[in-house]
Amino acid sequence: MSVWSDYIAAHPEFGDETPPADQFGDSPAMADELLSLVLDGRKRATAGLAEGEIPAVGEHWIMTDGEGRERAVLRTREIRVGRLDSVDDAFAWDEGEGDRSRDYWLREHRAFFRRTADRALTEQEVDALQVVFERFDLVWPPER
Repeated sequence: MSVWSDYIAAHPEFGDETPPADQFGDSPAMADELLSLVLDGRKRATAGLAEGEIPAVGEHWIMTDGEGRERAVLRTREIRVGRLDSVDDAFAWDEGEGDRSRDYWLREHRAFFRRTADRALTEQEVDALQVVFERFDLVWPPER
């Protein structure tokens, strides 16, 4: 069984949803590293470019590891859209990476968005990117 079908077996009220499956980061190694932070309880937030459909509070999504295997079900708790440089200390802490400081968060996310952009970006352009700041809850597996 998949993590989603296990979750639905325990929570049939969500059986009509078809959540997206995704992984964190831009490499299998990064996906595995960030997933481990989620499963350990340290990571309860993520940020991505505000393009396409923005998740809604209460929606589920399936987190996969670096090989695309379903590992966890997450549920969006809070959404905010703003400039990359509008991140605050509390969000950087909740994202759970590095030393959990805003300075670390900005440095790493600036580098990530520059690395994954389809063109060269100045620091001012990176800082002005519209980002979805999302907090989530780990809802499955239950032992986590």
